[in-house]
Amino acid sequence: MITMLGSTRVCCDGLNRRETLRAGGLAMLGGLFGLPERIASAAAENRNQRAGKAKSVIVLYLLGGAPTQDMFDLKPHAPSGIRGEFNPISSNAPGIEVCELLPQHAKWMNKAAIVRTVNHKGGCHNPMPSLTGYPEPLPSIGVVQDNLPPSMGSVCEYLNSEDGGFPDYVHLPCMLGWGQHIRRAGPYAGFLGRQYDPLFTECQPTSVKPSPDPYHPQVVLGTPQLPNAKLPAGVTLDRLNKRQKLVQQFDDALRSPGSEFERVQDGALSLLTSNRIRNAFDVENVDAKLRDKYGRTLFGSSALVARKLVEEGVRFVNVTWDIFWTRPGKLDGAGWDTHSRNFGICKETLLPNYDHTFAGLMDDLSERGMLDETLVVVMSDMGRTPKINKNAGRDHWTFCYSVMFAGAGIRGGTIYGASDGEAAYVKDKPVSPADICATIYQCLGIDPDLQIPDSAGQPVRIRMGGRVIDEILS
Repeated sequence: MITMLGSTRVCCDGLNRRETLRAGGLAMLGGLFGLPERIASAAAENRNQRAGKAKSVIVLYLLGGAPTQDMFDLKPHAPSGIRGEFNPISSNAPGIEVCELLPQHAKWMNKAAIVRTVNHKGGCHNPMPSLTGYPEPLPSIGVVQDNLPPSMGSVCEYLNSEDGGFPDYVHLPCMLGWGQHIRRAGPYAGFLGRQYDPLFTECQPTSVKPSPDPYHPQVVLGTPQLPNAKLPAGVTLDRLNKRQKLVQQFDDALRSPGSEFERVQDGALSLLTSNRIRNAFDVENVDAKLRDKYGRTLFGSSALVARKLVEEGVRFVNVTWDIFWTRPGKLDGAGWDTHSRNFGICKETLLPNYDHTFAGLMDDLSERGMLDETLVVVMSDMGRTPKINKNAGRDHWTFCYSVMFAGAGIRGGTIYGASDGEAAYVKDKPVSPADICATIYQCLGIDPDLQIPDSAGQPVRIRMGGRVIDEILS
């Protein structure tokens, strides 16, 4: 819980100043709501919005390095020790095959494009390239990002002009790396300012039984929750509404009309009072068949909440398959970082559950008429080695891996680029993570050449040197 410092003096109705401002403390979790007036006008002049086909994007982020040569770029004719244990199957798009453990994906390839030649030099377990386009290695995993480029979601939040309503950037189900006691770089606002960080949800992951070791991970259960989204004991909504005017009496030196302080406090109060926001995070009252469609895992429940959020107009939602090893306990030690038992983990846990959730999301979006306005992107921080190690695992590899796009603005049934015969290196049409980011911006109708101020106030283009992959766009 976030605690606001200050006097504990009690008001006449028993609500003290600290409780009154606690809602404002929610804003410390990220810049949730809109632009300050002084920035909004400047941003509007330089926004250069385009006619993007996607109103929102849902990123399914497979943390740890998904083995895409065992998913979307199988090499059945490669030498032993390279090709893996799984066979490719045909999909509903001519010429596109996927892994036999992804049978539901095979039904959606006519709506998807696979980019098979993503590569970067940003180092292993570094989400910065994929989430921001920034290509350089970091000095440490938990580096402070204040002077680094912002994530795509933070740019969307920077452009958000809705005051006191929904955020435009939500990260589910927890802070990236929380399950390993790591604050991983990537999803933050960087030099734009912490007020444009995402709304991070919280979770209490569980499993049917603990994992016996890191490479026998269990299916992680649970649901994402709004942080501190409840009123202090004894405080009703009516009572809170009556007390909101009290806020105007405090911290006048910090506040001016339309200021950052006022904006985030209004947004935090809306978390407490808005039925729309609370309903978007309510999965317990969702129809049982719909929950089953997504899968009752933490990843599945997070994807369901993501759909509900974009239905409410949220522009950028990141759903991460995180790793829960040191917190809350030994649930999912490997995640997608399969140094050992790559094929066992993929067969027992990773691929069936991921396939189930992806298909549930696509089917739900389609049935609701939302697929033509929602972009779904499946990405990871890196790939895995073509060579299978002595522990039947695949190690870190950043030289060639795949990213999949589906839904709004995408030319379905498309393959872009080609890896070599071992899925080791790019054979044709290399793609950088900055190219992926530029393409996502284009789909959202945000000009990739939009300039934002860096930490020194100098203009920087959000595409970070990337180019739009026009060949996969419809």
